[in-house]
Amino acid sequence: MLRRLLLTTALCAALPVAAGPAQHTLKIATIAPDGSSWMVEMRAAGAAIEKRTAGRVLFKFYPGGVMGNDTSVLRKIRIGQLHGAAFPIGSLGEIYPDSRIWGLPMLFRSGAEVDHVRQEFDKVFTDGLDAAGFVNFGFAEGGFGMAMSVTPMRSVADMKAQKVWVPEGDPVSYAMMQALGVSPTTLPLTDVLTGLQTGLINAVGASPLGAVAFQWHTKVRYVTEVPLVFLAGVFTIDKKAFTKLDAADQAAVREVFTATFRKLNAQNRKDNDQARAALTKVGIQSVTPTPEEVARWQKAGDGVATTLGAEGQFDPKLLERVRARIAAYRAAGGR
Repeated sequence: MLRRLLLTTALCAALPVAAGPAQHTLKIATIAPDGSSWMVEMRAAGAAIEKRTAGRVLFKFYPGGVMGNDTSVLRKIRIGQLHGAAFPIGSLGEIYPDSRIWGLPMLFRSGAEVDHVRQEFDKVFTDGLDAAGFVNFGFAEGGFGMAMSVTPMRSVADMKAQKVWVPEGDPVSYAMMQALGVSPTTLPLTDVLTGLQTGLINAVGASPLGAVAFQWHTKVRYVTEVPLVFLAGVFTIDKKAFTKLDAADQAAVREVFTATFRKLNAQNRKDNDQARAALTKVGIQSVTPTPEEVARWQKAGDGVATTLGAEGQFDPKLLERVRARIAAYRAAGGR
């Protein structure tokens, strides 16, 4: 009897043990401040996915730029230290050059134009990111970047007298400043508030929503009423990390985060309007350049787009398609 029991025990020990579903923790970086509406929604999505997958998929977020600038974050994704990030879409040019098109200066005039273009091109850009090795869950608009400064900027001459910030690693913004004859100061986004506090810079480009979220509005006094550039955020996960999830768990992540980004996209426009009102409430004054000055900025922006396309910073044919859709919208009376 004892011999049989020992033999049975030995046989059971030799049998392979069925493994349960693997648990995956996806580490995500973002420049969004902790406690911001963006982070509230991202954390809620992560919690929903954890519940949907019975704890098999967890998200750990690193907000506030603690993982470094966009270049550092991309490097950390490549080596597996991070698995994804929420980026300003233009900063993905290193892995997907055509994403720079979204951030070309003076390309769009209104949110309605952006909506019209996105109906066709959101999928184009999502497919491009997929080909570059990143799974995308949608785009959340951040509003239009406008010039905000300590002293009023109504003209290029005014701009040349400022210490103008451009984001580190942003060839588009830098080229625009050069086209206008402005010598900008390059800083990572995480250093902008300090730069404003110390006087290293005294003019920034930001949407009202971004200026309030990062507290830049506490250090400027004027906003120039020209939509310089469309801003949008994109949340991507490295495809290598994503495909390690079970198919059902991949579907859950896609469903939850796609819905989250639809919500953020709609909410951000409302929040941006509220932030614009908040700027006025705290005493930030509006300045409006002359039509001739705006035309000068437009000409510079068009020239930058042509030059960057010729240099291979993005596909100029894709830009032509975007411009054609904008032109058709304007010709039909769109505003």
